[in-house]
Amino acid sequence: MSRAIRKLLVANRGEIAVRIMRTAKAMGIATVAVHSDADARALHVETADEAYPIGPAPARESYLKIDAILAAAKASGADAIHPGYGFLSENADFADACAAAGIIFVGPPASAIRAMGSKSAAKALMETAGVPLVPGYHGADQDPALLAREADRIGYPVLIKASAGGGGKGMKVVRAAEDFAEALGSAQREAKSAFGDDRVLVEKYLTRPRHIEVQVFADTQGDAVYLHERDCSIQRRHQKVVEEAPAPGLTPERRAAMGKAAVDAAKAVGYVGAGTVEFIAEGEQFFFMEMNTRLQVEHPVTEAITGQDLVEWQLRVARGEPLPLAQAAIPLAGHAIEVRLYAEDPARDFLPQVGRLDHLRLPFDVPGVRVDAGVRAGDTVSIHYDPMIAKIIGMGADRAEAVGRLQAALAATEVVGLPTNRAFLQAIAGHPAFAAADLDTGFIERFAADLLPPPAPVDDRTVALAALAVLLEEARASAASADPADAFSPWGLAPGWRLNRAAYVDLTFDDRGARIAVRAHYRTDGFTLDLPDRAMTVSGTVAADGTLVARLDGVRLKARVVRSGTRLTVFAGGAERMVEFIDPRIASIEATGTAGRLVAPMPGTVIRVAVSPGQTVAKGAPLVVVEAMKMEHTIAAPRDGIVQAVNCAVGDLVDEGAELLVLEEMVDA
Repeated sequence: MSRAIRKLLVANRGEIAVRIMRTAKAMGIATVAVHSDADARALHVETADEAYPIGPAPARESYLKIDAILAAAKASGADAIHPGYGFLSENADFADACAAAGIIFVGPPASAIRAMGSKSAAKALMETAGVPLVPGYHGADQDPALLAREADRIGYPVLIKASAGGGGKGMKVVRAAEDFAEALGSAQREAKSAFGDDRVLVEKYLTRPRHIEVQVFADTQGDAVYLHERDCSIQRRHQKVVEEAPAPGLTPERRAAMGKAAVDAAKAVGYVGAGTVEFIAEGEQFFFMEMNTRLQVEHPVTEAITGQDLVEWQLRVARGEPLPLAQAAIPLAGHAIEVRLYAEDPARDFLPQVGRLDHLRLPFDVPGVRVDAGVRAGDTVSIHYDPMIAKIIGMGADRAEAVGRLQAALAATEVVGLPTNRAFLQAIAGHPAFAAADLDTGFIERFAADLLPPPAPVDDRTVALAALAVLLEEARASAASADPADAFSPWGLAPGWRLNRAAYVDLTFDDRGARIAVRAHYRTDGFTLDLPDRAMTVSGTVAADGTLVARLDGVRLKARVVRSGTRLTVFAGGAERMVEFIDPRIASIEATGTAGRLVAPMPGTVIRVAVSPGQTVAKGAPLVVVEAMKMEHTIAAPRDGIVQAVNCAVGDLVDEGAELLVLEEMVDA
């Protein structure tokens, strides 16, 4: 039975919400966003035709509140709800609640979600359906002695996995029988904490497996197809980092066999809509792992090789229409590779980062590249949600071309304000083993030394570009100023003229604690820089879009230098480096406040508050310490005074310009 969808509520946020709305609008369907208080001005809210607040920032009080989302759907008159991925996308109770409210749930029936929600139950069901399984134990009896005997039967190494969840939680590799009991206890505790369920399953651990998943689709008429496969083998802590389609080296015969197994799995649970059947593969064998009953993060690579819009397929199936294509008509052309750009710090064990995106340039204009993003420059990456900035997809006629375009896209990506994994992704895309498609789930661990090298000192080119940017910026500011000369500025006279002396200025930069002194000599056509180890002639101009067109010793190149407070981020040749400019006018950050207000010089985290209200301080005394980009910045007292108010605490995340404290001037009695 066909059902109309005239207005669609997207019960999600970020890039997936924006992506779903794009297709809905192309189909003539009005869109509704929901948002937490933290997301009131988010991109998905501005993309939608209308938007409804659903609660405070924490997801459990907003994006996971079924009643609030259904109330928004009722208020907006939405015919259907698309859950995206994450949040409520695989919540059977939510699917049931939508049905009870007379709203179309753009996803599988609740029964299918429940059937695949438990790994153990799903594998038992798949075994009955004849879908290949990794040798293992998936039973209900959780007696530790029985589990140990099953591990002996399977043969070491074995993998203990939480039955109720994923994402690497409750997952332990055990290589010897004497280690089993301790690993089992640890896995059960993690599973209980993460999922409220300490049941586990035990499987044979494959030593160099590939993670290959198959995209399936089923309609309400009982038909099901597969839209080929994706290789998601490059993972970190069981989390996908790189996804590509089709899987390199997969023969047509093996593709057909895996596709059939995936369709059989979908039919076994009466599936409807988009789903992904995940397999672990080694050699010529492949085994069922689990089924994700939603649209996957990595669906764009499948869209690229098939030419199909999977969200459009979802909406058509939800309306009761048959599948748009039969199995034999589904194309497979070219290759696509996706990486996920995250606000995380690889140098600090990939610690998620939060803060403001001071500068963001994504490679929308790179040929053969697709970008799905849910944030813009000026937005804040919140502590409450996944720190993904964008998905970047390189596409080509073959894998080599797709890799090349992905590398070009990453080289054109610029983020300032907080650390990202961009350089890490570049290292993967440029690694010889990746080029050779030598893929398995141990890729990152095996090549960690190549992918995560220790930081190197900044090179002469970086220092020269940073210095040139400062010189050009000061020259522009001086020329525009009504009173360009001041007591501090060596650029007060724009040409750098000095009476009876050579025209030069001394610049100082900081590279992670190492000071770099540069003397810049003014020339009619630019500057000569005395760098620590050499001299270099430099000149350049800044284009309207911020591109620095520079000549370094006669070599022309394009770069971008982004200034955020005293921090300079230099983008050149696909690389990025950061240095701190030690400006003599604000060396002690005395100029960060006016009229007694002292503000944060840049986005960061307050790591020390050295004073309290009412305290008398002397000029130069440290007041607050802010950490940004692994560097500490001390806010010092610009004069003697009394602390009137302290507006921050240790651990606070502060934006540039946020008022930290108020200092009252001392008044003589």
